[in-house]
Amino acid sequence: MNLEQLTQQTIEIVRQASSFIQQEAASFSRDKIEYKDLNNLVSYVDKEAEKLLVASLTQLLPEASFITEEGTTGQEPDPTALNWIIDPLDGTTNFIHGIPVYCVSVGLARGKELLVGVIHEPSLDEMFYAWQGGGAWCNGKQIKVSNVETLADSLIATGFPYYKFEKQKRYMYILELLMQKTHGIRRMGAAAVDLAYVAAGRFDGFYEYNLNSWDMAAGVLMIREAGGTVTDFKGGDNYLFGGDIVAAAGGHKELVEVIRENF
Repeated sequence: MNLEQLTQQTIEIVRQASSFIQQEAASFSRDKIEYKDLNNLVSYVDKEAEKLLVASLTQLLPEASFITEEGTTGQEPDPTALNWIIDPLDGTTNFIHGIPVYCVSVGLARGKELLVGVIHEPSLDEMFYAWQGGGAWCNGKQIKVSNVETLADSLIATGFPYYKFEKQKRYMYILELLMQKTHGIRRMGAAAVDLAYVAAGRFDGFYEYNLNSWDMAAGVLMIREAGGTVTDFKGGDNYLFGGDIVAAAGGHKELVEVIRENF
């Protein structure tokens, strides 16, 4: 399997999905919103973009199955197999409200082994991508994580929980601690964008819980290929299908310690 060639082919497919999303953004109406559950929004744009991605990726790599946010394939995913892991529109709430921070995220994994990752942020036309052993890139230029070594010098990104609020007090306490220990906290509203920005050295770290594999797969590979570190909240490797993630450059150990001690 030529991963570099496969990545370039995936980029073109992702670009097609992004073009569809941007066309729909111009005329999108909030009366087209659906609720999957509490505060978990979806629209026809998410579903149609996913169908477009699935159809094209099936032709590209017929032997691969799918793990998708909207479940349009009707497949029962096998996390141990070769899977495309897809979020057709990460940042749906931003999209619905006209906030231009959202993206298409596509990863390819064999079990937990990440092979390809592509994230396109259409509002800025930034295409982030990586393949195993090939480095991380944005619009043709290689990217690296920041050279910040300490938490005190770091700008950190996170996401706010929209369900499972029983952990909210602990989460807010960590937020309070990190406000005092860092250059600041940012909340963009699209985890895949946050991870791409860590890979590009714009954020020095990112943490969040209650995430899914489609939020993380592409971005995790980019951060690794860009020289960063990724773990779960305990400092282990159970993040892709475990739900919580800490990704950072040099201050990763300190960030994990703050979270592990208080969460």
